[in-house]
Amino acid sequence: MKVVADRERCVGNGICEGIHPAVFEVGDDGIVTVHNENIREEDRELVARAVDGCPVRALELLIPGCSDT
Repeated sequence: MKVVADRERCVGNGICEGIHPAVFEVGDDGIVTVHNENIREEDRELVARAVDGCPVRALELLIPGCSDT
């Protein structure tokens, strides 16, 4: 499973970083960086919470075998 950030959509409110700072960091430019896009199973719940908490939907959790299309 992977998490990706749309850096053009990000507004840098830091909710994701507050939930899981080992994965997400809002830089000096005010935009999120994903430190490790390949998510470990034990991090899945917190990463999913961060994705759901993003008010501008700049984060997406990609699960192999799942498709929204």
